[in-house]
Amino acid sequence: MAIKSFKRYEKKYLLTQEQYNLLIPKILDYMEFDEHCTNDKNYNIYSIYYDNDNNDIIRHSISKPYYKEKLRLRSYKITSKPEDTVFLELKKKINGIVNKRRIVLTFKEALDFLEKGIRPSTDDYVNNQVLDEIEYYLSNHDVHPAVFIGYSRKAFFAKDNRDFRLTIDSKILTRRENLSLDAGYFGNDILEKNQYLMEVKILGSIPLWFTHILSELKIYSTHFSKYGTEFINYTIEKQLNNQRREQSC
Repeated sequence: MAIKSFKRYEKKYLLTQEQYNLLIPKILDYMEFDEHCTNDKNYNIYSIYYDNDNNDIIRHSISKPYYKEKLRLRSYKITSKPEDTVFLELKKKINGIVNKRRIVLTFKEALDFLEKGIRPSTDDYVNNQVLDEIEYYLSNHDVHPAVFIGYSRKAFFAKDNRDFRLTIDSKILTRRENLSLDAGYFGNDILEKNQYLMEVKILGSIPLWFTHILSELKIYSTHFSKYGTEFINYTIEKQLNNQRREQSC
């Protein structure tokens, strides 16, 4: 069992296929693929987000509050065994600054903790602190698995500053059934055809060279949220289905 903690700014951008094709060779002058991109290839991320029956967590999040937090269970492969590694994360955003508290567990430990309240055993002080935070969150929020979100990711670090990270996600698939990390990678794609979501993650200011590239390629920041977009699509589809039922009566 291990822990990581992150605190950073995050900015998001939607890219067309043309912008993506032009961007990659430009940033490779300043950045390199991170260690998860084996042979410079994409890797996949799978997450289960937790919410209540009224979707209050995501409703609050998309209202752009000063403070928000959400709980998710994440894996970098389709889990198939109880001992597979997963990451339980409590992600907080305070006035635009992201703080992520993460603990590494086995798939069985995570499910026992989330579903049965069986706390993983550890003698490590910091691990216990994170478990305390998640237990407190669970005691104040009656949440359960609400949404699966999976995607393919290409990631980079700046050659001269490991605190500057850039990720580009595609094939963002979401679903509200079969909510388990061992169920597979399928669902509705929330991106348009040949569209990419780029995220800049940095502790300080964005480098000037990167700002110049964004300006040259006419790439502008957006407030796109994977979970937020999924919820809006889900709400619209639910309303349309209700209208169809009423019209058929």
